[in-house]
Amino acid sequence: MAIYIVRRLVAAVILLLIVTAAVFAIFFLVPRLAGATPEDLASRYVGKTADAEQIHVIAVKLGFTDPIWVQYGRFLKGLVAGADYSTGPTTVHCPAPCFGYSFLTQNPVLPDLLDRLPVTLSLAAGAALIWVVAGVATGVVSALRPGSIFDRAAMGVALAGVSLPIFFTGLLSLAVFSYALGITAPGGSYTPIEDNPFLWAYDLLLPWITLAFLYAAGYARLTRAGMLDTMGEDFIRTARAKGLPERTVVVKHGLRSALTPILTIFGLDLGLLLGGAILTESTYSLPGIGKYSVDAVVNNDLPKVLGVVMVGSIFIILANLVVDLCYAIVDPRVRYS
Repeated sequence: MAIYIVRRLVAAVILLLIVTAAVFAIFFLVPRLAGATPEDLASRYVGKTADAEQIHVIAVKLGFTDPIWVQYGRFLKGLVAGADYSTGPTTVHCPAPCFGYSFLTQNPVLPDLLDRLPVTLSLAAGAALIWVVAGVATGVVSALRPGSIFDRAAMGVALAGVSLPIFFTGLLSLAVFSYALGITAPGGSYTPIEDNPFLWAYDLLLPWITLAFLYAAGYARLTRAGMLDTMGEDFIRTARAKGLPERTVVVKHGLRSALTPILTIFGLDLGLLLGGAILTESTYSLPGIGKYSVDAVVNNDLPKVLGVVMVGSIFIILANLVVDLCYAIVDPRVRYS
């Protein structure tokens, strides 16, 4: 087990290096291959009134005229040791790990992301708990009673949940439960959990349910399919023949074996949400990483977009690492040597 963990950690580090190379290529190499000049890249970091000479000076200061491998080495150095950015008369140091420096807000990107991370983390954790419990439970009951009224109704609701986009269900939920009935908090409300845990949960209740409805639908369908396949296996018949209670057969033998694909999807979904639940945060005006990325795209603030991509990639890699380590716990057939 220890050897496997070390091997997976080394693989995660290598994957992070590959991700940094891919992110750098997307934002700096691909535009060059498409015909963009260093001055075109530098024009993002100057005002609209800058002339060609000023743009060229900025391109030189930012290193866009250097060879691409030199720029990538400087990019990696910024992640490890920090970077210095010239803002005109002064030079600003971006401490490591430096994910970029926004010349529009005159701030490093990483501290802004860390300030917004609790919002995204709260949204993702609460919604994940709801959709896993509701989706898996619904899928198990539907699999144990295939063709029943509950099965047909649950799968119909699941199909609607998968089909309806979050910006439709989110706005509809706001209109009904927040503004018409006044049951839930309106959009844009967020209270840190350390200030008031009850108000924190109240503000996020509707975003949690709306986001969970989208994911729980897919998990219910996936759990149902997995349980239908598993409950017909020989080891299930053997467990029943031994006289084990039906609850033990379903939960300990059937559900554990059917959870492997669900665990895989859960790791990917949670990693993506931690990288920014863009549509949900935009719909409810929550000041998280997703809303931060939308504002960065609208303002054409490239360093912020790059930072969000890096943070999202790191969360996805870490989520997959945790999922791989949890396989042996969930599925008794998996053993690490």
